Amino acid sequence: MKESIPDSYHTGLSIRGSQDEDPPDPQLMRLDNMLLAEGVSGPEKGGGAAAVAAATAAVGVGADNSIEHSDYRAKLSQISQIYHTELEKYEQACNEFTTHVMNLLREQSRTRPISPKEIERMVNIIHRKFSSIQMQLKQSTCEAVMILRSRFLDARRKRRNFSKQATEILNEYFYSHLSNPYPSEEAKEELAKKCAITLSQVSNWFGNKRIRYKKNIGKFQEEANLYAAKTAVTATQAVAAAVHNSQTNSPATPSSGTHERDHWRDHRG
Repeated sequence: MKESIPDSYHTGLSIRGSQDEDPPDPQLMRLDNMLLAEGVSGPEKGGGAAAVAAATAAVGVGADNSIEHSDYRAKLSQISQIYHTELEKYEQACNEFTTHVMNLLREQSRTRPISPKEIERMVNIIHRKFSSIQMQLKQSTCEAVMILRSRFLDARRKRRNFSKQATEILNEYFYSHLSNPYPSEEAKEELAKKCAITLSQVSNWFGNKRIRYKKNIGKFQEEANLYAAKTAVTATQAVAAAVHNSQTNSPATPSSGTHERDHWRDHRG
C-alpha cells in the first residue's frame, strides 16, 4: 500500500498560497487598485468611507447635491454588495473544487506515488482556470462603477451648462441692467421661460455673475461693451420700427432700490 497524501499538506493549501510563486497579473492588479480606489473592495466591505469619498468626488460638493450623493452612494453600495457576494461564491467554488481534486489525489496516492510537484501543478491549473472567472467579475464590476460615475457626471454637466442661447439671453439682460442687475421675480420668470431653465437657476446665475463681475470688473468690461453695443443696435432698430409704424412704447418703471443694490453701486463706483 502506497503512502497517502498527508492531511497537513492538504489543509495547508489555499487559494493565495498556491499562487505565491506566480508573478502578479498586471491586469488583475490594475482592476484591484481601481476597485480599492472606488471603495468597492478593501478592508471595509461594501465601500464605507471610501465609497463616500468616491461619491463626493464624482458628483461634487454642496447642499444642492445631497440627493445626488445619497443616490450615488446607494447605487455604489449595491454594486459593491453584488461584487462581494459573487466573490464569496467564487472563492467557495474554488475551494470546494480544490478540495475535491485533493481528495481524488489522496485516493490515487494509495495505488500510485504522487509527488508534491504534481499536486502543486494540479492545484495551480485549477486556480488559473478560476482566475479567469475572477478577472471577469472584477472587470464587469469596474465597468459598472465607471458607467455609474459617467452617468452622474454627465447629468451634472447637462444641468450645469446652459445652452449658448440661454447664456446670451442672461448676459444681455445683465449688461443692459448693469447699474441695477437684480431682476424682479417677474423678470426672472420671463428669463426662465426664454432660457428653458428653472427660476432657481436664473437666481443662481445672476448671483454668481454679480460676484464674478465685481471681482474682475476690468476683465468683464470688454464683454460689457460688447453687449452694450448689441443693446444699442437693438434699441435703434426698435425705435426705427416704432417710428415707421407710428407706435410708442411706455417707459419701463424702475424697481425700488435695496441695500444690496446700493452696495452693488458702491462697488461699481
